[in-house]
Amino acid sequence: MTERFNFARDVFDAHAAADPGRLALLAVDDAGREQRLDFGGLSARSRALAHALLARGLRPGQSVLLLLPRRVAWWEALLACLRAGLVTSPATTQLTERDLVSRLPAAEIAAVLTDADLAPRVDAALARCGRAITLKLVADGDELSAEDVVQREAVALAVLSDTGGAVAPAGGVRWTTWAAVGADDAPREWVATDTRASDPALLFFTSGTTGAPKMALHTQESCGRGHRTTGELWLGLRPGDLHWNLSDTGWAKAAWSSFFGPWICGAAIFVHHTPRFSARATLELLSRHPITTLCGAPTNFRLLIREDLSAFRFPHLRSCTAAGEPINPEVLAQWERATGVPIRDGYGQTETVLCIGNLPGAVLRPGSMGMPVPGWEIEILDEHDAPLPPGREGEIAIRCRPARPVGLFAGYWKDPERTAAVFRGDYYCTGDRASRDADGYVWFVGRADDVIKSSGYRIGPFEVESALLEHPDVVESAVVGVPDALRGQLVKAFVVLAPAAAARVGVVQHPDAPVRSAPLPDAAAMAAARGALVAELQRFVQGRTAPYKYPREIEFVAALPKTVSGKIRRVDLRGRESV
Repeated sequence: MTERFNFARDVFDAHAAADPGRLALLAVDDAGREQRLDFGGLSARSRALAHALLARGLRPGQSVLLLLPRRVAWWEALLACLRAGLVTSPATTQLTERDLVSRLPAAEIAAVLTDADLAPRVDAALARCGRAITLKLVADGDELSAEDVVQREAVALAVLSDTGGAVAPAGGVRWTTWAAVGADDAPREWVATDTRASDPALLFFTSGTTGAPKMALHTQESCGRGHRTTGELWLGLRPGDLHWNLSDTGWAKAAWSSFFGPWICGAAIFVHHTPRFSARATLELLSRHPITTLCGAPTNFRLLIREDLSAFRFPHLRSCTAAGEPINPEVLAQWERATGVPIRDGYGQTETVLCIGNLPGAVLRPGSMGMPVPGWEIEILDEHDAPLPPGREGEIAIRCRPARPVGLFAGYWKDPERTAAVFRGDYYCTGDRASRDADGYVWFVGRADDVIKSSGYRIGPFEVESALLEHPDVVESAVVGVPDALRGQLVKAFVVLAPAAAARVGVVQHPDAPVRSAPLPDAAAMAAARGALVAELQRFVQGRTAPYKYPREIEFVAALPKTVSGKIRRVDLRGRESV
């Protein structure tokens, strides 16, 4: 491998040179409007933007906050930042002002790229933390409706001025529109900053299922070369494919499957401009467009199978993958029965690319994450960091000495103590627990903090959650351990019910749930129905797992706390039980 490497120049531009008219991005909004960008056009657009960012005072190695929803500007901006040698920190649009107050100084943000809706929130955060930045760039109006871009730009700037956001605090600069900064076209001879393969490229705040987020740093090589494993081996992509990843832009899965994985392979990316996930809209788009490969979080697929799948046909769909959390066997079975396409699970972290997975053509074992992929040596370690034999539960660890796998992060941003805590001996230790069977398949148990210890037994929440999901009244659940004087911990399940069951027991539905038409029963009837359903679910689980694993307590809830990546935050549920 060469010492110098820049993803935009050496990978994306190579596709643009070979076939400039090949589709790179197809964006569709809720009104059905489309925007198509080919490799040649997006290469030129990102080159102009990258040059403009540097011309406006940014320097390679400085950090840029990328705070944009699923819109074309996100892809253009990330490609431009990589080209310029800037360190991009993608962030979810769900971040609060308080979140931004902590992130802006922690990541040493020098520029913010956002849109008019989010810019006032950024300004408020900058005022609170007193951080001065070099550039604030607000994306133009809706790219899918070019006729009103000029009008929307004027409105956006007026809104910023009216809210006092036109000037940043502490000597900052005015907001600049995307169109204005993009007018500084790069000289023909300028292509990209000549970055080293080891130069920093992406700074991810981890999703934090068990604690405060960390800042995981990836290099040009670890993401720009490492995701060949994700794109080629796991997603199975090739030129001509149209790949749709349901991820939010703010987490590492977007880099995996909405950016590097597809474009490394020369495939096109499908983007749905929408403020929130809709299972029915997803199925309609999947049937209407020539999407060949689909990737989503288990939560997405759990909601998709609740729809009438028999009403849809997916003639182009060849491959489905899931990541973020293990996917329940019942979801796998229902989806494959309805579509004929299996869902292949995969495992990795914000700190890695895909390193364990069910690859195309492999024999699937429902509930398993698959096997280690080529280039990654995985061990299951005991409490002394010694490898365990098959069948024993321990911590998933990645061998990084003597050879470090391409795709492993560089470390936690300016945090040598946290970095040293996970790089122990010859391994990067993930904090996730699993076992491996005699054939090499890896079976996820849970985060180390999520494993329940009850009466001397170790219980992984995933198995209990999967059993609950088989019941027709259950949409999803989260299982945690709660303090108990006799057993140490009790197994408790927080359960989200299907609308009919929720109405029967008087649970207030999540605002996105279908409207309930049946009248509410009286309080006594609801209490009796709730008790009967709890007992029914307990018996149901006892019939599908070892008896000691069934939930001794069940609470019905409208929704579960989750990270932006869709992972259940069991730490929040445990916290509720300890107060």
